[in-house]
Amino acid sequence: MADWGTRPLVLAVESDAARLGRTETELARSFGTSLRIRGEPSAAEAVHQLDGALQRGERVALVLVSDRLSQVDRGAVLAAARTQHPEARRVLLIDWGAWSEPDVARTILQGTAIGDLHSYVLRPWVEGDELFHRTVAEIVQDWSRADPRNKREVVIVADPHSGRAFELSNLLHRNRIPYAFRDRDSQRGQQVLRAAAPAPDGQVVVWMPAIGGTTLVDPSDAQVLDAWGIPTTLTEEARTVDLLVVGAGPSGLAAAVYGASEGLHTLVIEREAIGGQAGTSSLIRNYLGFSRGLSGSELAQRGYQQAWVFGARFVLTRWVEALEQADGLLRATVSGQGTVTARAVVLACGVAYRRLGVASVEAFTGQGVYYGASVSAAHALTGLSAAVIGGGNSAGQAVLQLARYCSAVHLVIRGPRLEDTMSAYLIEAIAGEPVITVHRSCAVTDAAGAGRLETLVLSDLTTGDTTTIAADGLFVMIGAEPHTDWLPEQVQRDRRGFVLTGTEAAAGPPDQRQPAPGPDRAPQPHETSLPGLFAVGDVRSGSVKRVASAVGEGSVVVSEVHQHLSVPRA
Repeated sequence: MADWGTRPLVLAVESDAARLGRTETELARSFGTSLRIRGEPSAAEAVHQLDGALQRGERVALVLVSDRLSQVDRGAVLAAARTQHPEARRVLLIDWGAWSEPDVARTILQGTAIGDLHSYVLRPWVEGDELFHRTVAEIVQDWSRADPRNKREVVIVADPHSGRAFELSNLLHRNRIPYAFRDRDSQRGQQVLRAAAPAPDGQVVVWMPAIGGTTLVDPSDAQVLDAWGIPTTLTEEARTVDLLVVGAGPSGLAAAVYGASEGLHTLVIEREAIGGQAGTSSLIRNYLGFSRGLSGSELAQRGYQQAWVFGARFVLTRWVEALEQADGLLRATVSGQGTVTARAVVLACGVAYRRLGVASVEAFTGQGVYYGASVSAAHALTGLSAAVIGGGNSAGQAVLQLARYCSAVHLVIRGPRLEDTMSAYLIEAIAGEPVITVHRSCAVTDAAGAGRLETLVLSDLTTGDTTTIAADGLFVMIGAEPHTDWLPEQVQRDRRGFVLTGTEAAAGPPDQRQPAPGPDRAPQPHETSLPGLFAVGDVRSGSVKRVASAVGEGSVVVSEVHQHLSVPRA
């Protein structure tokens, strides 16, 4: 029994005895000391193992299912793993060269679309197959980060309905800091409180056993990040730079990587968390080079570490309040930190989430209602109900994540069809989740609760009929608007506030024509109407709202920055 509690299960299901033996041997070779390896030759025996693990309270890290099982048998194993052990990673075992077989590709695509599979793994074919070991290690690490029962470097203890605890969970998740949430009234929560020995009147306790047992009581975002070692204040060295990047989403991170790697003294100011809006995506499946997909937060952290190694410096939980020209340079006023002078500035500040505008709903902001937040702390809503407003891919990913834990999940959209706004693979996955209810042609018009959100009122936009549903959490994902009102007036914007660049910046709106940047040249493709100020990513008018295009703009703009810096200052 003790062994089951300390070593999570890795289950391989393979009908061919030779293949099963080779897979078990390779798994045991690399993971046998920390994981319990088990191989089963049939779906029935595999399901029996999963049933037993559930009864014993045994953690299941990974289930590998052979593509050679029948569709019925494979479906039975995957269904048991998904429903009984939602944190377990489910992957398909395929042969080398199977990428040439359309049926295998179709099985993987369909399985990931409906949520049965997370990924695939190539069967080991030689002794000590390092590619197999590395792939499995990455998948197990991904599981380890997601399983809330694993020990964590940071632990949050609070009431499960605490809005502030959720905000901190979201902050830690988006900055890729491993954490766990513990209910204050649970046995594990009380154990943490005794170890942390916090002040008795604190509502939210953050304990960092990996950082010398640091304990924070009701901390601010900046205090949490500072304790972890992420800077939130400006150093004197960073007050004069070659390149200032405003925003650390994909475009800002790309600009930081290329700017710093090409010798520019680079500073990045980020208001919230590394990764921007993309950092809230639970899985990005169409980013070039990542065939198994990756989370937005992981992509962001890779970019952050890459930029940092090249010498870029970051300051989080701060924002630029104003920008002005000064002696041929640009001077930015940073919230609470004074000014930074830069030879060039790249705007990569993305967009701000639209508000719902319903007073009773707004009253629960932070107490069950969240704008643009990821659902990284979905396990805190285990057994409760949640709702998501929005018809885009981010909303689709959110309801699927919540469905792993919640007893009921509601997706509310104003339009009559999800097909108009959401990718087909997400629609198929949502249709396959029995706990998800889609409310079409509906709007949230009221909310109620005693100190926190408890119920929502949905109004049918066609008939006017109303329905009241239970909801312990509401995630509003209805699009976003650019936050550009802090820019100087000479920076041209379109009617929605997105920043004009290139030839459009030179012309400006038809009734507000402005001269091009500099007396003798036209603006560069990503340059605004203010010389030396560039815009990339979602904040730029006409940009393609995709992670890959944002990264592309962030990398290309650095060559334009170099051209600007090569022109002698007047």
